[in-house]
Amino acid sequence: MGAYRMWVELKMEKDFTFKLLFVVLLLGVFVAGGFCLDDADSDAVVYIVTLKQAPVSHLYGEEFRVKGHHHHNSKNHGSGNVSRLDKPSHISHKHAHNASSTSRMHNSLLRKVLRGEKYLKLYSYHYLINGFAVLVTPQQAFKLANRREVANVALDFSIRTATTHTPQFLGLPLGAWAEEGGYETAGEGIVIGFIDTGIDPTHPSFSDNTPERHYPVPQHFSGICEVTRDFPSGSCNRKLVGARHFAASAITRGIFNTSQDYASPFDGDGHGTHTASVAAGNHGISVVVAGHHFGDASGMAPRAHVAVYKALYKSFGGFAADVVAAIDQAAQDGVDIINLSITPNRRPPGVATFFNPIDMALLSAVKAGIFVVQAAGNTGPSPKSVSSFSPWIFTVGASTHDRVYSNSIVLGNNITIPGVGLAPGTDSMYTLVMASHALNDTAASDMYVGECQDASSFNQTLVQGNLLVCSYSVRFVLGLSTIKQALETAKNLSAAGVVFCMDPFVIGFQINPTPMRLPGIIIPSANDSKILLQYYNSSLDQDEVTKKITRFGAVASISGGLKANFSLSAPNVMFYSARGPDPEDSFLDDADILKPNLVAPGNLIWAAWSSGGMDSVEFEGEDFAMMSGTSMAAPHVAGLAALIKQKFPNLSTAAIGSALSTTASLSDKYGGPILAQRSYANPDSNQSPATPFDMGSGFVNATAALDPGLIFDTGYSDYMSFLCGINGSAPMVRNYTGESCGASTMSGTDLNLPSITISKLNQSRTVQRTLINIAANETYVVGWSAPYGASIKVTPARFFIACGQQQVLNVDFNATMNNSSPSFGRIGLFGNQGHVINIPLSVIVKISYNTTNS
Repeated sequence: MGAYRMWVELKMEKDFTFKLLFVVLLLGVFVAGGFCLDDADSDAVVYIVTLKQAPVSHLYGEEFRVKGHHHHNSKNHGSGNVSRLDKPSHISHKHAHNASSTSRMHNSLLRKVLRGEKYLKLYSYHYLINGFAVLVTPQQAFKLANRREVANVALDFSIRTATTHTPQFLGLPLGAWAEEGGYETAGEGIVIGFIDTGIDPTHPSFSDNTPERHYPVPQHFSGICEVTRDFPSGSCNRKLVGARHFAASAITRGIFNTSQDYASPFDGDGHGTHTASVAAGNHGISVVVAGHHFGDASGMAPRAHVAVYKALYKSFGGFAADVVAAIDQAAQDGVDIINLSITPNRRPPGVATFFNPIDMALLSAVKAGIFVVQAAGNTGPSPKSVSSFSPWIFTVGASTHDRVYSNSIVLGNNITIPGVGLAPGTDSMYTLVMASHALNDTAASDMYVGECQDASSFNQTLVQGNLLVCSYSVRFVLGLSTIKQALETAKNLSAAGVVFCMDPFVIGFQINPTPMRLPGIIIPSANDSKILLQYYNSSLDQDEVTKKITRFGAVASISGGLKANFSLSAPNVMFYSARGPDPEDSFLDDADILKPNLVAPGNLIWAAWSSGGMDSVEFEGEDFAMMSGTSMAAPHVAGLAALIKQKFPNLSTAAIGSALSTTASLSDKYGGPILAQRSYANPDSNQSPATPFDMGSGFVNATAALDPGLIFDTGYSDYMSFLCGINGSAPMVRNYTGESCGASTMSGTDLNLPSITISKLNQSRTVQRTLINIAANETYVVGWSAPYGASIKVTPARFFIACGQQQVLNVDFNATMNNSSPSFGRIGLFGNQGHVINIPLSVIVKISYNTTNS
């Protein structure tokens, strides 16, 4: 559909059972515990079981990474092509042995508890969490939950999937790239892992054929490349260094469609290829769609390496059991960054949203030094719609950038109507002919015939050489009718072009520019469509007796929509981008955590498209597609994080997030406030200044993030103290981490984050923040603005900080009135060497002694 794809976030699956999946696809049966799945109880479902014993990363993680697993010195190891049976020589034997012994322990436990019963173990998780995914009945799950070795049993849940110009808009060519040696080295040595729908390895965006500078193989990465019929030997290279797929949970449900979903890392959807190229696609790849050239594409970190962990699929999305398996494998392989353009389909139940298998696996990934980026979700603009919850995850919302494609139609009465369409224009005025007025005598009585889906329904004599006017109904939104088929109809009838009028029942639906080989335009406004139809009807000549049309008098010309327009103010937060405040639990209590963290370009993004991609009919068979969503925003940040990681290899994950957040821009390109769209219907007419719950710290500033000056750091122990501070959380912490909560706890407000969020300010509160200087010696002056209904004071108001030193800020909040509406402020730190650090403040409920408004 040539419409705003609400790309919901995807899910993944795990690795060790590739052999099992292979058998399943060949034989069509699962065997476990000596029984066929076909004989199992019909109420069996997938559960994710975690054990109390610590996972491998908690035992060996730091040692493993320090001893070369995560060094960024790269060596050329040849082609880099390995099959799934080949193991790189530098993989840890201790680690591999631990994986097999953990799997045997899981098998032993299942045999003991479910002795003689039917079950199917899908995955053994061992690196980030110690546990497994298993297909059992609720009664069997209850038995497992009662074992002393078992910490937690959670029902599997579904997951959904949430650039030629954005490097220029972000200032990379003359900024971040130039400062670090140019695009030729940007991101080199960094491996970004994508939990998504897979990849098309034949796309030039992932080629390592760069004769001017060969790709080195990252020494710290130990991943492998599956070899299947759809993903043959040689698919991986020095650029695409690893590829696996995970689908066991989906297959057990009987919904895996091998013809669309591919039992391999190959991308049958398009989404995964798109997101990977946004972050790390090669530089200077020509974008040609529908025969038209739209510039040259580049990822944010064009020299970074790509590792793919396919866990989402065209037919059904994905499931948590598969996603956790993919995350576990990515961390084990040694990726530096994980990109998740995916979100859960529902808010996790329980004492807090943070306690779900995916977020807890990602907590272990962060402990192992992996920076995790996740899309905020496409469920905005309502409050508390964000679908990425935890403070250790960097959550990205979607904004516009300053390039748009638009065209227009000029009517014979000199009225100009704006529209969309990546299409050429006409050379002169042509006659307009409504599809419903050009039917042949044999046309079926079909209420949808005006959508121009079948050329045989029309009289070619009436259409030939004219502009065919078709109806754009809700069937286009649902994918039952397509622009592509209407264009085929127009071509077969020798029409001069196509005009799509919007059905009045299609309300609040945004239309993406759609590639057209013929001159064409989509009029996205029902009101503008009505203006065209009024002119058309008034220009018809009809026989008074027969009412047959004797002359089509309306004429129009279409201006071309192939040339980009850069005059818009940008960035603006898109209406679909999910908003805070961050929901702490399923009751929608507010967390003391700011979400999203920031916004990045996510609207109308050109990027690579899979040759087998079927999720957008209009781009089928094309090498590139224009997509919109927070799924497109997240990999922008993942790529920029690779640049930071390359420059500062020893920065913690929290420090990388801090560098991105504190340097974010607060104004659009004209110096005005960043605006946020507030409604689906007419979003450009319903905008107001964005708050931190819309945009987090602001719009990502790629160049400034490479020189942040001061950073906030937060570690695994702090996240543990935060989790332990949640009422009733101690059993969940122990279940997921194997660690017991001690006396030390803290609230989300007290985490050393580059923002301060207080869900309930009861009279007064003092919050501390600790900053570390990673630049030269500098003197800072502190300024601030208080949230409405509160006053603040920051001390010290001026300080000198040497390189490597720390500085503690005390922020005193006082409620000045009772107020239950969120209000916002900001702290700014201004250094005499040019560094500026912005700290957004958010206070939701204010409770004061003084109950009167002064």
